[in-house]
Amino acid sequence: MENKISVVINTYNARRHLAQVLESVKDFDEIVVCDMESTDDTREIAEKYGCKIVIFPKANHTCCEPARTFAIQSASSKWVLVVDADEIVTPELREELYRRIQQPDCPAGYYIPRKNKFMGMFIRDFHPEYILRLMVREGTEWPPYIHSLPQIQGRVEKLKAGKEACILHLMDETMHEYVGKMNLYTDNEVEKKQGKNYGVGALLWRPIWRFFKKYVMDGGFRMGTRGLIRALMAAQYQFVLIAKIIEKRYRDSES
Repeated sequence: MENKISVVINTYNARRHLAQVLESVKDFDEIVVCDMESTDDTREIAEKYGCKIVIFPKANHTCCEPARTFAIQSASSKWVLVVDADEIVTPELREELYRRIQQPDCPAGYYIPRKNKFMGMFIRDFHPEYILRLMVREGTEWPPYIHSLPQIQGRVEKLKAGKEACILHLMDETMHEYVGKMNLYTDNEVEKKQGKNYGVGALLWRPIWRFFKKYVMDGGFRMGTRGLIRALMAAQYQFVLIAKIIEKRYRDSES
């Protein structure tokens, strides 16, 4: 099991891209699908690919993070690659991961580059997004909050390889979907960041900084109008999040 990798996928009504995702990871040693009681044919698709299927109660959860640790610990390999149900693992990435875990100085986890889509185009950032997705299973825990990072026992590094060794994020949300998820995600983040003492300053500088980062530092200007819209939406996300945190603080103090 030392040089084996289990792919772990959390799902809930994930039929849209699941077959394509499973096709991209079928050559790994094991595929674990942790389903949160889907009402579509997600589990039937997973069964066709011979996946190990485990169930986590949906209850009132609005994100998959509460099920992450359970899913990871349901795998049998030493190494776990966490993949979302709308992400493709390229053949180049798979080959690179197996090469890395055989090295004696291999860290306990790797941040992997991910290419995202926006308005039909894969984003061409100067600074690619890196997500912590390969890890040693033993001792790993994932906090049950939206956009949280796994807690890994040991050193982690960024995976530096060729441009094709990456995760491809297939989800290409419409503005309607994006705004809906913004509301959902910011609601979840409020609980995680409610202790922050944000005020008027944060309402201004955090959105401005996020716009500058996305549009200038990350090269969003190279995407034309798409890049401008994306940077403005990122700024709006920060404004809404800070406003909700301040709102909660006012309501709690008055109750």
